[in-house]
Amino acid sequence: MYLSRCRADVLARVMGTLAEPLQEQQVRLQLGRLMLQLLDAQFFASYVWDEAGQRFGRGVHLEMDPANLAGYERYYQFHDPITLRMRQHRRAVRATDVMAQPALRRTEFFNDFLARDGLHWGINLYAWDGADNIGDMRIWRDRRHANFSDDERDLLDLVRPAFVAALRRSRTATPAPTAPPVPAAEPEDGAIAAMLLSTRERQVAGLAAQGLPDKAIAQRLGIAITTVRTHLEHAFRKLEVPNRAALAHRLRA
Repeated sequence: MYLSRCRADVLARVMGTLAEPLQEQQVRLQLGRLMLQLLDAQFFASYVWDEAGQRFGRGVHLEMDPANLAGYERYYQFHDPITLRMRQHRRAVRATDVMAQPALRRTEFFNDFLARDGLHWGINLYAWDGADNIGDMRIWRDRRHANFSDDERDLLDLVRPAFVAALRRSRTATPAPTAPPVPAAEPEDGAIAAMLLSTRERQVAGLAAQGLPDKAIAQRLGIAITTVRTHLEHAFRKLEVPNRAALAHRLRA
């Protein structure tokens, strides 16, 4: 497998992130931003399988419409012809490895869910800890790009052991001591929440809360897409939110 200097640098950042003592959602969200760079993809989502409820939950996502994903969690995951088949694999697997693209494009799942956000070519990786599916990565490209190559599938699979270890560690780590509980209070005002952010973080978070994708935010502010994603990552961490929908809610509170 050949790795360009740029891709090798991003891979090193991926492994460094997976070695950090992060909470479960932070693992998946920070990793997602890096995986979009590593695999030259546009969309990322990650879920955790609930064996008791027989459904995916606790989702985080990047560059996908929260309303569309709400439809997935409510309906389309139960009418999904590929994801459970992909979940049977213990290594990285492309959507086209379980269903031919022409057949997928004829399904309700593709036309009423995937296509709404522009998802066309997909590759998933499932974190299996023994018999438990403790998380996944779902990485998608739009139709202007090519399908994921065998080398890119192998590259994603290279990350798998560290991904599993990071999720396992985030679940078993002893929580840090916290202050005694305080009585519940009214939600923090959005203006106060925004004061926790730097000027540029507030600008990026505000545009993201309006529904602008990373590329549009970068163009609006005249900064690189990677810089946009860094500011968003900082805003998510400071405001303790997992995704854009929660960020928008927090700023509107």
